[in-house]
Amino acid sequence: MMKPIELTSANFVDETAAGLTVVDFWASWCGPCKMLAPIVEELSGELTDVKFGKVNVDKEQELAAVFQVDAIPTLYFIKDGKAINKMVGLTAKETLKKMIEACQRA
Repeated sequence: MMKPIELTSANFVDETAAGLTVVDFWASWCGPCKMLAPIVEELSGELTDVKFGKVNVDKEQELAAVFQVDAIPTLYFIKDGKAINKMVGLTAKETLKKMIEACQRA
């Protein structure tokens, strides 16, 4: 199973430059984030043509500010370096999968 990669200010642009990347903005103290993590990990194993990354908002406050993340978990869908969609809050696996498929077609 592919684990989501840890995204930081240093590697963010390179890691999200090509294809579709699902970016999970999270924090260790956030309950809904902990519930979303296994869903994201499962999908990262199933959808091999999509990249998954995680941004710890406590460590990467600058990155969180750039994306105006004011509630977590927040998922951003970045295609070829551009944010094309986002979801805020805990979401069901099927809902997330449908959103990823829609973003792939976009």
